[in-house]
Amino acid sequence: MRKVTALCLLALSLAMPVGSQAADKLYFYTENFPPYNMSASGRAFEHNGDQIDGLCTEMVKAIMSHTKLDYAIKLRNWDYGYKRVLDKPNHGIFCTTYTEDRAPQFKWVGPLTTNLWTIFGPKDTTFKMDELEDAKNKKIGGYRGDVMTEYLVKRGYTVSQIDSDDLNPKRLELGQIELWIADRLAGPYFASQQDVEGLVPVYSFNQTELYLAMNPETPQPVIDELNKALEKVKASGMYEAIEDKYGL
Repeated sequence: MRKVTALCLLALSLAMPVGSQAADKLYFYTENFPPYNMSASGRAFEHNGDQIDGLCTEMVKAIMSHTKLDYAIKLRNWDYGYKRVLDKPNHGIFCTTYTEDRAPQFKWVGPLTTNLWTIFGPKDTTFKMDELEDAKNKKIGGYRGDVMTEYLVKRGYTVSQIDSDDLNPKRLELGQIELWIADRLAGPYFASQQDVEGLVPVYSFNQTELYLAMNPETPQPVIDELNKALEKVKASGMYEAIEDKYGL
């Protein structure tokens, strides 16, 4: 009987399509980074994709609508999601900035959109910048694991890092930091959530592309299907409509 059972199991495994692993459920992580990704109710964490909004979130949902893949979206802090995606196949994180250092760590779906790195000063600041070097001796607010923070630290800038970016506008207003590095669109959103008004964008640089970054062991047919679905989103006009909605 054991031999018969073993033979049946072997036959089933041989009959199973090679790409069956590609049908496994996908798990996507994101963070509160408005207007790109955010909790619809203002909470720090979300377990249900219906409660997660934003430009990149809408792009990912539009992509998935053109596939038959099962998926879930969860909102966590960036560092948690990033590490989890590095450890688990079929897991991804968005919106992730594509860099040469990160390129071999993931498989990439996108670009979903672009962002523009910006140095903000406090309200009524008279500080001016003609180049990034002008901020070399300033204390700049950033957050751990963020690509903009890593970029500055790698080049010798003084960056005061915290676990989440949402407190940096208030820190800037209170004088705990002298400048703050954020995205040109996201910065004002974070500031408004902290009732901080009038922050001044003193310098913008390095327009980058944002992606859905997938664990490198995710089957390639899944990645191909997601990128093909993105092309369908673009062809339908939905890609442009979502960007227009958020002011891009």
